[in-house]
Amino acid sequence: MLFDQRGCGNSTPHAGLEANTTWHLVADMERLREAMGVDKWLVFGGSWGSALALAYAQTHPQHTSELVLRGIFTVRESELHWYYQFGASEIHPEKWVDFVRPIPEVERGDLRAAYRKRLTGDDEAVRLECAKAWSLWEGRTLTLLPDPETSGGFEDPHFALAFARIENHYFVHHGWLEDNQLIRDAGKLHGIPGTVVQGRYDLACPTRTAWELHQAWPQADFHLIEGAGHAFSEPGILDRLIRTTDRYAGLAET
Repeated sequence: MLFDQRGCGNSTPHAGLEANTTWHLVADMERLREAMGVDKWLVFGGSWGSALALAYAQTHPQHTSELVLRGIFTVRESELHWYYQFGASEIHPEKWVDFVRPIPEVERGDLRAAYRKRLTGDDEAVRLECAKAWSLWEGRTLTLLPDPETSGGFEDPHFALAFARIENHYFVHHGWLEDNQLIRDAGKLHGIPGTVVQGRYDLACPTRTAWELHQAWPQADFHLIEGAGHAFSEPGILDRLIRTTDRYAGLAET
């Protein structure tokens, strides 16, 4: 089962930011579990979803049967700075130029804050321009090699507006988490079977975060996929995820 988090997909209001925090989403997930009438379920998340899955499992370990994580992201300042201020910019400078273009040079010392001012402002044209620039930066850097099929959908205005506004909203507020909280509290996952799948050359969520989670949660299987970037469709990642979920499904049937 997949669900649309608040403000995106088929959720309404579209791109809404009120009552929209990590802990609202964790509560939404728990209500969904209760509505389904299941005591435990496998929780699967990739990228931002890995942070949300960790937050849920650390809050409700008694209801998490297994945990599958891909492209590990924990909303730490070091991770956000790498992708939205300095780091990834040095690997894709031509794409970075497009990302910073909507922001005056004097405001580029804090790009997340500068984007927030515009994504939540009253000027509709500016909101859309910034939403597309924010969204395309991510879409164009998801895969190790250029893949227009993967990045193309990030340019859609309806998608970009919700994607950019909600992502920026969460990142400006550091996901309503203490820095390093999700790795610090990995001990709460003890006894939950888990699998971590990480692309070696993941630009959006660098491998160090996955490695540090692995050190804090060594009971989980850890798969570092060489020759792969961030997207779930990258070579080796999708196959490993399918094998993992099939294995857990087999265990559930025995």
